[in-house]
Amino acid sequence: MSSAVGTNNVMSGIRRQLMWNRLISVVEELAQTLIRTAFSTSTREAGDLAAGVFSPDGRMMAQAITGTPGHINSMAMAVGHFIKEYPVNTMQPGDVFITNDPWLASGHLNDFTVVSPAHLDGRVVAMFAATVHVVDIGGLGVGTEARDVHQEGLYVPIMPLARAGRIDETLLRMIRANVREPMQVEGDLHSLIVSNQGGIDRLLEMMHEFGQTDLGELADYIFTTSRQAMLKAIRELPRGRYENRMTIDGFDNPVDIVVAATIEDDRILIDFDGTSSLSQAGINVPKCYTDAYTSFGVRCVVGPRIPNNAGSLELVQVVAPEGCILNAPYPAPVAARHMIGQMLPDAVLGCLFQAAPERVPAEGASCLWNIRVAGGPETAGLAPELRRNSRRFAITTFNAGGAGARPISDGLSATSFPAGVRNVPLEIVETMTPLVFWRKELRENSGGAGKWRGGDGQIIELAHAAGEPFMLNATFERVDNPARGRAGGAPGAAGVVRLASGPKLKAKGRQMVPAGDRLIVEMPGGGGYGQVAERTPEMRQRDKAEGRLGT
Repeated sequence: MSSAVGTNNVMSGIRRQLMWNRLISVVEELAQTLIRTAFSTSTREAGDLAAGVFSPDGRMMAQAITGTPGHINSMAMAVGHFIKEYPVNTMQPGDVFITNDPWLASGHLNDFTVVSPAHLDGRVVAMFAATVHVVDIGGLGVGTEARDVHQEGLYVPIMPLARAGRIDETLLRMIRANVREPMQVEGDLHSLIVSNQGGIDRLLEMMHEFGQTDLGELADYIFTTSRQAMLKAIRELPRGRYENRMTIDGFDNPVDIVVAATIEDDRILIDFDGTSSLSQAGINVPKCYTDAYTSFGVRCVVGPRIPNNAGSLELVQVVAPEGCILNAPYPAPVAARHMIGQMLPDAVLGCLFQAAPERVPAEGASCLWNIRVAGGPETAGLAPELRRNSRRFAITTFNAGGAGARPISDGLSATSFPAGVRNVPLEIVETMTPLVFWRKELRENSGGAGKWRGGDGQIIELAHAAGEPFMLNATFERVDNPARGRAGGAPGAAGVVRLASGPKLKAKGRQMVPAGDRLIVEMPGGGGYGQVAERTPEMRQRDKAEGRLGT
């Protein structure tokens, strides 16, 4: 009797694990559908997206492997806001809800989050959510010029995008009328709808296959198992309060990120008290985005193999005083919130290095070095023939500097950490715009020296194929304050933005690349780890063969 009961329990555990794995596969397929159907390069080429499945009460059960922490971890909180606005018992099959509210979704107006309920036998059994970064949202867009959020573009509150399968054409007309790339933006919204529906279809197939009428038992198993695993990981760390301070470039003035990590028996508390106050520029960060990248920084060290869901996320708690740059209240400008938000893992890792030095890398370039450029009649000049023949374009190329060296190996070059997006192939950009890229190569010796070297940044040189002027909207960090090394490692090289003709450009703001000139972007390197004297003779020999300095 007891043997039979034991066997049944084992089989139940195996069955739940199979369903959990299947659930992750379902949302990964959703993410891959987004990539294959999206119109914009940010989603299709860079993978700047998130996808997840949620319990009916808004708790994330599973996320796609593909995606960025800023989107995924903020989306984990966003679905609850949707349910509050539109209760689950009012939702019908075929309903789709949408918002780009920076404080309720993922931090700025260019990110649309879409939520779709999954119905079985007339009941909502799950919610699917997906987020993508659209190429344009009108206004001043992603940059630092706006002085409140309303100048940054079209603000869409939580509202229906479709009811009972019928799309709200009035909303789509409104969006098309307010953006510079209406085909790309509308195409991405349709991609979100169809991807969520694909997730619903696959989920219902799975439930039918396993004979399930709801997911309550599976959700409880996922949350409880993940929470217990996370508790175990936390309790392996030494208790205490660990402090760190990091200065980054900011806008008019440097920004100080002040952070304390308190490791307790049943949670990790991250407190940003003392961090710089709000900026007049659009580099402010809504709390949801602060939470997203802060928790990711912790999870890189604490329980990195534990699945990311509501159960594991709830044990990382984040405090940031309202009015500081990491808890910007409405209607602060937030379009370029990634510039500071993507620095938060480095700041948090500086605390955790004191508790678990064998797990923590050196600082890296961290903030994406996306090249945002635009051109057309508005920038071509006053000559009528130039304005007539000029081709209008606006595009963002996703690029990254070097990652920090690790405690057991060199840092990765030209690699996006913490965002995790891919570099966009230049051939794609040249096909979609009148730009030509003259150079894309690793920036040799930009990684900091040490026992382990920091990853190198890269150099990109581009121009307008017809020699016209074009506009750069710069959102770059690590120009005045390069990535620091750890355990005696040297800092990485600072970033540089300049023209081929010689003058340096500002790291932030809209600037013109003159007719016939070229834009050169030299991306920062990651910091080194450990003393240079500790580098092995074999590694030094390899460095010498590769022409590396400082070793």
